[in-house]
Amino acid sequence: MPITTIMIVDDHFVVRNGLVTSLEIEPDLKVVATADDGESAAELYMKHQPGVVLMDMQLPGIGGAEASALIRAKDPEANILIFSTFARDEEIVASFEAGASGYLQKSASREELLEALKLVAAGHRYLPADLAQRLTHLQLGPSITPREREIIALVAKGSANKEIAAELGISEDTVKQHVSRILQKLGAKDRAQATAEAIRRGIVKLE
Repeated sequence: MPITTIMIVDDHFVVRNGLVTSLEIEPDLKVVATADDGESAAELYMKHQPGVVLMDMQLPGIGGAEASALIRAKDPEANILIFSTFARDEEIVASFEAGASGYLQKSASREELLEALKLVAAGHRYLPADLAQRLTHLQLGPSITPREREIIALVAKGSANKEIAAELGISEDTVKQHVSRILQKLGAKDRAQATAEAIRRGIVKLE
């Protein structure tokens, strides 16, 4: 029987251990590595070369989408299943754009998790029917870039353009250009509306 090797990335110790215990009951699954943040996940991936990565979306430091992009940059054939508490539109889209092959909420049944893991490990895509239907009708427009994510996060904190420029080491004119593009992409008239929309889409997380 072929064995599917798995790496689990989740910053909660109890969740990681619970997943290891639950998955290794299956005779054809083996957890070969665990990580509690995105940066170490990329390093461990190259060391263990798992058949599939089970990746949490909300991680300290870089998030699950960014960690997925790091792994895929090292290995374009990497199979990644995002396993998240939430199912925000922007996060799902960002995950697939970063190279993940599947997205599943943590509220899913164990049977669905096993099915998703095996499909993604075999090179297939996985997205529950309700999420797939939602995304079909979603009009997100152009993607928000990593730099724009940084800027809208600072806008959400109330930072002025001059403060953002100093924080990121770029010119104030560059910040203005980024803010203008962010407003356009989010369909917002002003900074307050852009902040509200960014929070709704999961681009900005409330503290």
